[in-house]
Amino acid sequence: QVQLVESGGGLVQAGGSLSLSCAVSGLRFRSHSMAWFRQTPGKQRELVAGISFSGNTHYSDAVTRRFTISRDSPKNTLSLQMNFLRVEDTAVYYCAARDGVWTTDSSQYDYWGQGTQVTVSA
Repeated sequence: QVQLVESGGGLVQAGGSLSLSCAVSGLRFRSHSMAWFRQTPGKQRELVAGISFSGNTHYSDAVTRRFTISRDSPKNTLSLQMNFLRVEDTAVYYCAARDGVWTTDSSQYDYWGQGTQVTVSA
């Protein structure tokens, strides 16, 4: 059974930092592309950052130079370090896995976590 379990969300003031983790089990982590998406009520899920199985990274314009995605293959863990947080970063953050080449298209991801809430106050 595949499981993706996010942790690390919470409440932080604007300008602060949070670190999200996603523990992955039940799949061959090394061969999966991984990504973080986020969603706010009434809006579509949007890509935050992605990382290929070879380690190449991609960031949305909204978070580039503030967020860092990384993966630890021996520990089957995906991480997202979020710095200089803004009120507009408030959302539910999801990690996702895809058995194949990395893509920005959320519909192409095979597995999803349950999400973790990140709230940034002014």
